[in-house]
Amino acid sequence: MEHFLVQHCAPTLAGLKMANLFNCPVASAAELQTYLRQANRHLNAKNVFAEALREGGGRALIFVYRKNILQAALLTEAVSQFLSTYGYDCGSCDSCLARLKERCASSQGFPHEIGVFLGYPLEDVVGFIVNGGKNSKSSGMWKVYGDTQQAEKLFAQYNKCKKIYMKLFSAGQSVTQLTVAV
Repeated sequence: MEHFLVQHCAPTLAGLKMANLFNCPVASAAELQTYLRQANRHLNAKNVFAEALREGGGRALIFVYRKNILQAALLTEAVSQFLSTYGYDCGSCDSCLARLKERCASSQGFPHEIGVFLGYPLEDVVGFIVNGGKNSKSSGMWKVYGDTQQAEKLFAQYNKCKKIYMKLFSAGQSVTQLTVAV
């Protein structure tokens, strides 16, 4: 499970990104809860949190985030107004995450507003929704409808971070050692 965490969440662990998401196999709900408890015991002191957004069919969708950064993003006027159209109350991070879990549970795929929770530019999230995922200017970790130059810089930064973190993890550094306190 730690391998999944480093492979899919290195930019968040490094403090470069607000959140990451990954899907992983789990043998049981009890195993998942044990893993999340252990991960949070090590990560919460560095303001990183891990939660299951959805589980079932032997898989879990894990959301790893920096709570203070996520809360600040959710409180911005544009994001708060956008999310309110999907039934979110952005007064607290916890209430937004509870609503996101509801939306994930009631959907086969991902609710498209999840991009906001992952730190994607609002312009790109709205562009994806309006265009049904088509007509993007560029694509990488997400589809870009706004500033392609800035997105390409971020994609390169996140990919470089992932390579470095995977190398360090393979050399024996723990997830706790790799997680930066921000």
